[in-house]
Amino acid sequence: MDVRQKVIIVTGASAGIGLATARLLAKEGAKVALAARSHEKLQELSRELPGSFAIPTDMSDASQVEQMIAAVHAHYGRVDALINNAAQGLYGIVEKVDVGKYREVWGLNVEGPLIAMQKVIPLMRVQGGGSIVNISSLVSKNNFPRLGAYASTKYALNTISLTARAELAADGIVVSVVYPGLVDTDFGKNAVKCGEETRGMESRRREHLPEPDSAELVASRILFALESGQAEVFMRAA
Repeated sequence: MDVRQKVIIVTGASAGIGLATARLLAKEGAKVALAARSHEKLQELSRELPGSFAIPTDMSDASQVEQMIAAVHAHYGRVDALINNAAQGLYGIVEKVDVGKYREVWGLNVEGPLIAMQKVIPLMRVQGGGSIVNISSLVSKNNFPRLGAYASTKYALNTISLTARAELAADGIVVSVVYPGLVDTDFGKNAVKCGEETRGMESRRREHLPEPDSAELVASRILFALESGQAEVFMRAA
């Protein structure tokens, strides 16, 4: 997909990877629909990015997701691409993960993207095609202690994405998955923590891992996924 003049929804657009992606897409000439919970941050970003459209949305709320897709379509008359980026981390050993908190994270990380996909697919089919890029995590390709519950949400997103890719190929709708690793954002700070075992976890992880990637690098790989239509995109080209 050539992103110039395309209408592209970016969820979680107010910070981190979503913010970097929205800025990059606008720079490349896309019309970016900005979805996130923070009304003030979205309005500020919308003033910065020409042709953008801000719509505050809690991606864990099904009705808000549906309303967001409808509002974007009404505003622009079409939806060419959806980037499901909004998500939250969850740290805790399996034995002590709070099931209620896990259910909340699942709603944001899995159900939100699924509902958004279900609402844009019919619109894209009528248009003759489109692109969906779901942001997963490299932890879904590994088994890291204290990250099992979070990783499980991304495993689920991977399967939904790659299955939908096969199901929608005949409609010209391309579904891709991007796998960030450790990224220099507040994602870890904002993660749900379950149990004393998670105390100081983020700082301990960083002590034993390479330097984190920038949000801008991840944004560039998301752009690559849109432009290439590649099924799975990692931070470094194979």
